[in-house]
Amino acid sequence: MTDGTPPDRDECVEQAYFFRVFRERLEANHAAQEVLNGIAEELLTTTRLPMAVQFLSTELKHSGLLSSGFANLPHYFTPFQRFVARQSEDDKRKFPFQSALLVLEREAAYKAGTPTHSGLFVYQFEVITRNKLGYEDGLVAMSEEPFYPQAWRDNANMIRRQIGMVEFAELVYLRSELYPADQRRRDPGFVPSLPPLFGDREGKIAKASRGRDPLFLFAALQRQLGYPEVPRPRPKDDPITRLQELQHKLREMDARIRMLESETRGTFDPTQFGKPDLFRDLKDDE
Repeated sequence: MTDGTPPDRDECVEQAYFFRVFRERLEANHAAQEVLNGIAEELLTTTRLPMAVQFLSTELKHSGLLSSGFANLPHYFTPFQRFVARQSEDDKRKFPFQSALLVLEREAAYKAGTPTHSGLFVYQFEVITRNKLGYEDGLVAMSEEPFYPQAWRDNANMIRRQIGMVEFAELVYLRSELYPADQRRRDPGFVPSLPPLFGDREGKIAKASRGRDPLFLFAALQRQLGYPEVPRPRPKDDPITRLQELQHKLREMDARIRMLESETRGTFDPTQFGKPDLFRDLKDDE
């Protein structure tokens, strides 16, 4: 998979497996470095993912961040995958890394099946909306998605300029096959300025969803047309979320103790601890 080239099915299958197993083992409180090294041995060697995972493991060791590994592999991970990983490691956003892995798992699984441009486009847009990841950078990433032909990339850029002024349901309706059909009932000679991208059924659902919460539109498309479902963010008081937060704090405390012990012995090596990841809340003067 390279920039400008749609993803290969085998790569997508292995990616979905990678994101799922990585998430599950992190939730089971395994160390990220060990998980990456183990998964690299499990992946299908006819794909390029094992090499990519080995690189991620090395990058994690040196920087403590996985998003930088994604960024340094632009020929393999898509712009949207890189965007999601980066946003999950942004302290200003409440978007856990495990949630990002689940988002990426479902996207890869969808691409490995029988994806449509409209299905993937709405999935990615809902990921941005539901998790408040930022429309500007998110839609730029969507506009560079190699799965899309140029018309869909242009559509992402057009929505980026109009979002906030025009609701998403209206934008879908205006680019659907239903809109010119409706207009021709009044004016048989009507010709749309832009070709339709969404089908007639998408247009009907979007037309009926105008003026409502956009999450209702996403849910209707999932129910009616089988669009991929975006993972719902867990509430703050969810027991699993609180357990994950506690496990994260315990790992931080353990890493800090090991760092102090290493300093005492005079064997401190900062690359062993990955400060940006493990100590993201630790101030420089602490």
